[in-house]
Amino acid sequence: MEAARHIHLWGALRPYAGGASVIVVEARTIRELFRKLEEQFPGMTPHIRRGIAVSINGRIYRDQWDTALPEKGEIYLLPRIQGG
Repeated sequence: MEAARHIHLWGALRPYAGGASVIVVEARTIRELFRKLEEQFPGMTPHIRRGIAVSINGRIYRDQWDTALPEKGEIYLLPRIQGG
């Protein structure tokens, strides 16, 4: 069985999770996290498809979807900011 991770949501995602600022998801990698979010909270799908950055213990991941999620880490979903 997978370990549950506490995921902190930025404001735009909260309405799709019933207003919660933190949700619990059983996922081992960022890719699996996004898949489970789409299953459990379909309203998040457009945000996920546009791109979401994931902060794990203060480090931001943008395209490293096979990155492991630590069991007791601080995990935040953030809007992806386009550089230019």
